[in-house]
Amino acid sequence: MNMPDLAALGPITLVVFAALGVLSLIAVTVFFFKLIQFARMGVGRHGVANAVLNDWLGGRADQALSKASERKTVLTRILQSVMLCLRARPNEPAYAEELGRQVAIAELSAMSQRMRVLETVVQAAPMLGLLGTVIGMIDAFGTLSTSAGGVADPAQLAGGIWTALTTTAAGLAIALATYFVATWLEGRIENERQTIEPLISAAIHGRVEAPGKR
Repeated sequence: MNMPDLAALGPITLVVFAALGVLSLIAVTVFFFKLIQFARMGVGRHGVANAVLNDWLGGRADQALSKASERKTVLTRILQSVMLCLRARPNEPAYAEELGRQVAIAELSAMSQRMRVLETVVQAAPMLGLLGTVIGMIDAFGTLSTSAGGVADPAQLAGGIWTALTTTAAGLAIALATYFVATWLEGRIENERQTIEPLISAAIHGRVEAPGKR
């Protein structure tokens, strides 16, 4: 399929294409950043936390703290703070629960970093595509209005229409891809969020029932 020469496009249209390219690059960069960040934070690795919790509730506090001290996952870091607090203040479970929640808030905040950037890309890409559409249609109708007898060269007219359709398609494609990526990442964050509260509750109530058990 033959496409118009990009050099023949107007400067504003070229800026729109460049902006869409920058947005797509930003989305890809943030996606790989989040993948690396989640891997380093141990997001989704619930098996380690379950093993720590089983040792803690089974009376093997030293083993539980030893595993949690490795701090390989989000949940084990939260468990470690709760267990250390319970060991130091066995009669203050409310304090341990609040401490666990504060650590959880910090972990969730770290997981949510750069997510707003993806949301911005989702919103901005279609708007830029629409801007390209308007500019392309203006060029097309401008060509038609300045042509002799109102009869425009089909090739020139098609160039403006091609610009309009291409920028719209590019903007929508970038927005859709970024939306699915952001939704998947948000799902992983939400999964951690829903797991944290029951985990803290289990560690605290299981320990409070037998505060002297080691």
